[in-house]
Amino acid sequence: MTASPAAPRLPRNISREFVTGAVTGAAALLLVGTGGAVLLDAIAHITGDGTGIDHRLIVAMLLNVALILFGVLRYRALSVELNEVADAGMRDRILAQRDPLTGFLNRRSLSEDGATLFGSARRRGKAVAMLMIDIDLFKGVNDLHGYAIGDLLLIHVAETIAAIVPGSSLLARLGADEFACAFIFDPSHQEVADRIAERLVAGLATPFRANGIEIHTSASIGVARSDADCASIDALLRTADIALHAARTNGRNRHAWFSPSMERTLQLRGELETGLRHAIPAQQIIPCFEQQVDLATGRVTGFEVLARWEHPTRGTITPDVFIPIAEEIGAIGDLSLSIMRQAFTAARDWDAALTLSVNISPLQLRDAWLAQKIIKTLVETGFPASRLEIEITESALFDNLPLAQSIVGSLKNQGIRLALDDFGTGYSSLAHLRALPFDRIKIDKSFVASILENPESMAIVNTIARLGDSLNLPTTAEGIEDAAVEERLCAIGCAKGQGYLYGRPLNAAQVRRMLAEKRLLAHQPDSEFPALRDLSPRLAS
Repeated sequence: MTASPAAPRLPRNISREFVTGAVTGAAALLLVGTGGAVLLDAIAHITGDGTGIDHRLIVAMLLNVALILFGVLRYRALSVELNEVADAGMRDRILAQRDPLTGFLNRRSLSEDGATLFGSARRRGKAVAMLMIDIDLFKGVNDLHGYAIGDLLLIHVAETIAAIVPGSSLLARLGADEFACAFIFDPSHQEVADRIAERLVAGLATPFRANGIEIHTSASIGVARSDADCASIDALLRTADIALHAARTNGRNRHAWFSPSMERTLQLRGELETGLRHAIPAQQIIPCFEQQVDLATGRVTGFEVLARWEHPTRGTITPDVFIPIAEEIGAIGDLSLSIMRQAFTAARDWDAALTLSVNISPLQLRDAWLAQKIIKTLVETGFPASRLEIEITESALFDNLPLAQSIVGSLKNQGIRLALDDFGTGYSSLAHLRALPFDRIKIDKSFVASILENPESMAIVNTIARLGDSLNLPTTAEGIEDAAVEERLCAIGCAKGQGYLYGRPLNAAQVRRMLAEKRLLAHQPDSEFPALRDLSPRLAS
């Protein structure tokens, strides 16, 4: 049998109000009846026509009065309760539509209200500009100062945005530190949206103070327009988000307009990201070796380890393409250790005087176990720690100097040497030279390449070389491509050099052949040198 549907139930508060009203109404009717009877008895008693007032009627009348008073008071209480319920319902609806911290719309409400704005702009022959605003490095504010300060910063950001954009704009908070602004503009005057984006970038770069703390922030903004192949508000949000990614990639603290090329770049990046996750364990990313030469003698002293991705369909991919992706997806640690393992394995039977220099990403210096991982890789491959030099850039030390000091201390205890890479391009070179036990300074190639034409570059390189000499720190000049540059560097006291003047980076097999020719392989068999093998009987005789 099919159960019959239950009768609809009234809300509890409304049911109680109905019962209270019914009781109060009945009491009022009884009061009229009993009151009338009492009044007639009283008149008859006064005129002498009656026998007196019936006390039961008086009691009944008083009870009716009490019921009426109770009903009035209860009705008022129920009215207050219903108003509170209505207010709570209103608050729930507001919370469902808006961000509770900033009061801005949430993502769903932006889509709904944006669709209306989108349609209105089309009917009027206008366009909608969508600005996606991201606070650069906001996570660091929460990590350093706590979530309470982070919330105050977000409120400040929301107030700044609201004060700059047109008053009719739709404003939304889409994520922890991501905001959106949509407004109608004349499509023939794109500069209007440009000016608003520029003012937002400038306004959000103003230092913010809270609880005695001064916080310096910046913002990246992606801008898209609805008349550029955007069929809906959701499509407009997507294109603005792609433009935001481009603004962040190109250095942050700026705005960028969407272009179709950005979408193609993003698709390519997605393909590379997927491929990278497979390429690291498959060892498709291999080490290449750039020669480091003693400038005084021309002798090869070691190699800097570089990375190349031998992609199965795209060919060789350079590190400037895939290293940033590896850093973004958190794979740089695995990638670096994979390159080290391959390089150490290839170089362990090279001449004992040849060293390897390996760059460390700034993100790796956030890993408290980095030193142990490197040491473990050395032990497993049998490569001597004394032949390894770790290169660290100045910018890598800026985030957490105490942790960097701990990592470097562990590496130095094992005999690993330390080089300060890209010297002169960072934040506080002399302070870092004092803070960490460096063994070498590397002069950035941006200075080296132009020393013959640019007096300022020559002065910088000369100063760094003298500083290294005074601190007993030998210098290595990067990016040498010309013999005249090599001669000048040698004259001012640079100890080592590297660059295309000495050859392009080589893979492991190519390096091995070169070292064999130079007799720089340890325990090198005669078979690798046929000419010497043919002479051996005569030498023996």
